[in-house]
Amino acid sequence: MFRSFANVNYRIWFAGALVSNVGGWMQATAQDWVVLTELTDNDATAMGVTMALQFGPPLVLVSLTGWVADRFDRRRILMTTQTALLLLAVAVGVLLLSGVMTLPMMLGFAAAFGTVNAFDAPARQAFVSDMVSTGDTSNAVALNSASFNLARMIGPAVGGLLIVAIGSGWVFIANAATFLAMLVALTLMRQNQLAPRLKNRSRGGLAAGFRYVWARSDLRVVFVTVFLIGAFGMNFPIFASTMAIEFGAGADGYGVLSSILAIGSLAGALLAARRDRARVRIVILAAGGFGIVAFVAAAMPTYALYAVSLMFTGFTIVTLLTTANGYVQTTTDAALRGRVLALYMAVIMGSTPVGAPIAGWVADAAGPRVAIMLGGAAGLLACGIGIAWVLTSGRLHRDEKRRFLMTLDETRPVSIIDEVDPVEFSDEAAATTPIRTAKKR
Repeated sequence: MFRSFANVNYRIWFAGALVSNVGGWMQATAQDWVVLTELTDNDATAMGVTMALQFGPPLVLVSLTGWVADRFDRRRILMTTQTALLLLAVAVGVLLLSGVMTLPMMLGFAAAFGTVNAFDAPARQAFVSDMVSTGDTSNAVALNSASFNLARMIGPAVGGLLIVAIGSGWVFIANAATFLAMLVALTLMRQNQLAPRLKNRSRGGLAAGFRYVWARSDLRVVFVTVFLIGAFGMNFPIFASTMAIEFGAGADGYGVLSSILAIGSLAGALLAARRDRARVRIVILAAGGFGIVAFVAAAMPTYALYAVSLMFTGFTIVTLLTTANGYVQTTTDAALRGRVLALYMAVIMGSTPVGAPIAGWVADAAGPRVAIMLGGAAGLLACGIGIAWVLTSGRLHRDEKRRFLMTLDETRPVSIIDEVDPVEFSDEAAATTPIRTAKKR
């Protein structure tokens, strides 16, 4: 489960990321609560617009962010983005403490955070592959998710308590300090142990990454599933905050709900770390599981029962996302990994501008329970699409040991039609040596 910790760079990265992620969840809790209760009168639609502005830039800038992640040193990219996020957090904190923050200003800062994160996310995801061997990439991705969700257990609860105790402005200042942990970690890394840069990483632009994804039906299914869940199922700030208000809870109650969600998320991430490799079927089943759990959560009559249901929600969501992320990283051509991950992050983060305003409007018009059921319906739809793909692609009756590697022609990237063992299939080999004929393994 923890084999990636044998790598000293990954240990340093994990520690810095954990501290930074705790601060990030504290800030996310404060931002949502400020928009919902301090800058508006419980306006879930305004909260949805804020989320849309924060998560929209990865979609708008995807052609640039993926190219940057493949072209430049990812460690230096992360040092730049983490510094920028630190300065933005300080600015928001100062404006809140001085009492001059307005909703339009907060919307502007949300867009600024989103723009910086648009460059940070693909570089961060691809950097995991730079630190560990190809065989350990799936494990490293899962442990990364575990760090993220361990922080989610701590950050929102601490953030909610700090909002009540010292005010939302100081939460932003505290988050700014946590970025220093990531900057120190990036500085301490042994650069000679990072994966060497590939000379052909910058060729082809975003179009090459898009063609690569489109040529592989397995990646198309993963991307569609992640889009549906990201757009309509992952609007937890809207769901949890409006449900907290419905149950009569305050900022601390909202923070506790976010932390309880992270308990199941952490369990899902650690279970994913135990698997030898990521599989598409797990993504499909997790989408269906989320759909069922969402409908159950929407029917919960009390705060305590709703909180318990969130553990299962977190488990299914993180199982889906961690498996999808690991599958994309371990089966993608290394020369295109940054651009493919930029597309992947654009789908996850860019789906929020589509779904968050809709979820916020539904929560205002019909209540938060209906908005949660909308997310559950998206999960069941994604599962249905995945099952249909399994039945039509012939995988249902295919022997697990019979996998094929195919290529369409020399001008298009290698297409991995079935789930490929990352230890046996070299990304670097695929980048330089096309396979002209179908090869049975």
